[in-house]
Amino acid sequence: MTDDAAATPTCLAHPFPGQPHAPAGCAAARGLDGRPVHAAALKFFWGPMDCGKSTMALQMNYNHARQGRRGLVTTRIDRSLGPQVTTRIGLAHEAIEVTDDLDLRALVRGRWAEGERVDYLICDEACFYTVEHVEQMAELVDSYDVDVFAFGLATDFRSCLFPATQRLFELADEVARIQVEVLCWCGREGLLNARVVDGRVVREGAQVVIGDTVDTAEVRYQVLCRRHYRSGDLGPRD
Repeated sequence: MTDDAAATPTCLAHPFPGQPHAPAGCAAARGLDGRPVHAAALKFFWGPMDCGKSTMALQMNYNHARQGRRGLVTTRIDRSLGPQVTTRIGLAHEAIEVTDDLDLRALVRGRWAEGERVDYLICDEACFYTVEHVEQMAELVDSYDVDVFAFGLATDFRSCLFPATQRLFELADEVARIQVEVLCWCGREGLLNARVVDGRVVREGAQVVIGDTVDTAEVRYQVLCRRHYRSGDLGPRD
């Protein structure tokens, strides 16, 4: 065996065109020492509304693409109600809408079968995905060496974890709270997302209702500290 051959990984998780999936049992390309050449990871970034999750998702996509990596951007129930990631500071990027029956593994394998590279997934609004989608994210990382970067809320308007968020907390290699601080009207750190209808905090209803943080929205959300979330105090109104 030549030195060049010895340095070649023993298997490839990213298939060549025409090879729809990785070799059975191959979780990553490995060198002679058995260590992965690239160890993919499932990372979950979370925070309350208005903390810049979607902005960070687009920045993450930009950073990886700039270094020659190729990825897919996915979302579910974006505030625009369209297949795109939008931000409150005006950034937007087209995205693949995740439906209940979309299999993220099949999505990636399909792109590979067409000869496209997929090195990573950006999963925005991951709190609205299904638990099965989160299981698929983990499999993409473990069996196909695809990085997955998920972004979403931790809790709903009742201060309960979203099912997909709970599973991400359980399975992710890394969980990080986004460090952009959101403030309650009182100046304390905002932690919880209150749903506001007709000027009052509501605590019953469907878990997912599209709204925004602007005052003119029919259903709006306001980030509050725990004290004022529990009391339902939205602060002084003009």
